[in-house]
Amino acid sequence: MAKRSWVLAATTFALACGGNGGGGSGSGDAETGGSLTADDASATASESVSASITASASADGTGETQADTGTSADDGADEGAEGTIFDVHATVDVGVGQCGDGKGGGGKAPEFSYIWVANSSQGTISKINTQTMLEEGRYIVRPDSAGSPSRTSVNLSGDVAVANRNGGVTKVYANAEACQESNGMGGLQTSSGAANILPWGTEECVAWHTPFAYNTQRPVAWAPAPFDDTTCSYPDQKLWTSGANFGGSITVHLLDGETGVIEQTIPIPELEVGSFGAYGGAVNGDGDFWITTYDQPPQLARIDRNNYDYEIVTGPSIHSYGFTVDSKGRPWIGGFINGSARYTPETDTWDVLDNVLGYGIQEDAEGQMWLATFSPEGVRSFDSDSLALGSSLNLPGFGCKGVSIDFYGYVWVVDMSTSAHRVDPETLTFESYSGLTGPYTYSDMTGWGLSNVTFPPQG
Repeated sequence: MAKRSWVLAATTFALACGGNGGGGSGSGDAETGGSLTADDASATASESVSASITASASADGTGETQADTGTSADDGADEGAEGTIFDVHATVDVGVGQCGDGKGGGGKAPEFSYIWVANSSQGTISKINTQTMLEEGRYIVRPDSAGSPSRTSVNLSGDVAVANRNGGVTKVYANAEACQESNGMGGLQTSSGAANILPWGTEECVAWHTPFAYNTQRPVAWAPAPFDDTTCSYPDQKLWTSGANFGGSITVHLLDGETGVIEQTIPIPELEVGSFGAYGGAVNGDGDFWITTYDQPPQLARIDRNNYDYEIVTGPSIHSYGFTVDSKGRPWIGGFINGSARYTPETDTWDVLDNVLGYGIQEDAEGQMWLATFSPEGVRSFDSDSLALGSSLNLPGFGCKGVSIDFYGYVWVVDMSTSAHRVDPETLTFESYSGLTGPYTYSDMTGWGLSNVTFPPQG
């Protein structure tokens, strides 16, 4: 794969698609979560592979399954695995020297790079190495395994939080060195792959679980945090989430990232619960929490990180699905009816990409927005400023929903069958990890989104 320049944000870690869509006029359905079985999804995926793409799958003794599809002749995956396709265009003035090795913005290669995908029907999340494309762990994320997890968010330390649709938020450590003795057994007990799921209470890389008595709990997003040059860490990280009960109102919470304790509760009675309550959530560089509702037209709310006041904005006549905030603090909605849209808070204006339809959405280091599409299944890009349309790629599988950029510049697309596809944005070739179980994630699965707003490109 050709080398290219990408932002490597100042972090202490290196990180590491519901419905089959409709026609071009815009159609789609809400997420179905745990209703998709692995066998049905696998069959659907096999039927949808085009004649021009061959897919092969293999399984090893651990039960981890991987399919390599659409790989270019120059073997982009091998070059990516060497970790040579990124540069640092800006350095943050913290931690350089004392922390070293890239800590606090030193600009060195990442230590680890993961994408975290919720297996909704299984009640777990998968930890996939974005360079090797191997699943290194799978974790139950609610004591009863019945949470139907969906959105994941990765903090500046690399740890993940996942929201359960049926209520409850769970944090999992990315680095085994951070996992703590909690089960009374000698040594560290933690998952080593897809076939090695430890029971709740035995798994020691689950940091905490905070239960919530909600009918619907979807958004989850870590906030930016200050870097401690003494400890070379981010010791005061906070987590946003939102939930609702049908017939009630939407409520936002801020949690302590270390303990999961609820620090703030902000009811927003003016927001209509609608079909799912708050559907997507993301933060800006100030740590403000933006959420959007699912229905048409969508409503946006911004909760101020400092005083917990909020403001509400009504969106254009699109049907919202995916949601992100770009490096300039502009919320984006991936819409599956009429178009997708960008909101500029400073001018209180909306820009709509008519008939550009899709679901999950995220900005890369070069200012390109990437949107998961359903007709056809795949991913496309457009410029975040000019809105000029860019590349597009068809992908195999069923229900491409999630999009996330990794710290090496690859674009990841998660579908609802069994796969997470890693796309090279330059060559538009891809590889697929196909060992997931009823997957569904379209939020900040790698932590790139948080890093992109915390350490925006300097120009």
